[in-house]
Amino acid sequence: MHRFFIQHSQIQGKRLYVEGADVNHIKNVLRMKPGDQVMVSDGEGMQYLCALETFDTGRVWFEIVDTWEENRELSSKICLFQGLPKSDKMELIIQKATELGVYELVPMVTGRTVVKLDEKKAEKKNARWNAIAESAAKQSGRSLIPRVAGVMTFSEALAYAKELDVLLIPYEKAEGMEATRRAIEGIYPGQSVGIFIGPEGGFEEAEVEQAMEKGAAPVTLGRRILRTETAGFVVLSMLLYHLE
Repeated sequence: MHRFFIQHSQIQGKRLYVEGADVNHIKNVLRMKPGDQVMVSDGEGMQYLCALETFDTGRVWFEIVDTWEENRELSSKICLFQGLPKSDKMELIIQKATELGVYELVPMVTGRTVVKLDEKKAEKKNARWNAIAESAAKQSGRSLIPRVAGVMTFSEALAYAKELDVLLIPYEKAEGMEATRRAIEGIYPGQSVGIFIGPEGGFEEAEVEQAMEKGAAPVTLGRRILRTETAGFVVLSMLLYHLE
């Protein structure tokens, strides 16, 4: 069954409406008709089984058939700070990180980042990345859509992460899986977590030291060096297993 996201303000009594790009998708791609049912989430844990009622200017109105609370989110808010990778790898990272339960993604420019984005390109990329997050959230049955923040420098990302409870930075020179195990198992439900992943080529040593000064714990992900698009998934999978 198709799933859509709305704001709570779009619920009006026993009806709700969907707007934006979803209107064209419902009308011209899915070719839905009155009576067809969909799932709708308000991003706050409430789920709605709805039947299509009518098409209006810029909106599709649905009758609410059933309502229940179903929170499919992790008990901790996880923010993935991702060094910008080359090509379209960022799209894959956003899609899969959304499926794994990430709460927010922050693209970063670090010392070894190859990709260069001017302001116009960055805005265009960000719009596409958020659309990918929304699509992945619908497909995976998320209760909310992860936010993809604007591109930050490494220093800006560290400042942005200062309010998070736990910071982890996988680093190829870190040793001892036991330390990684302790770091993961020391996280308890409700704590917010930041994961810093470098681009191709990894972090510079000065960046790791800078992150450690801000409280980040360097961890190893094993004896093999992982690609930038793999490392984040590994940490997210560890946290998903631990928290659920």
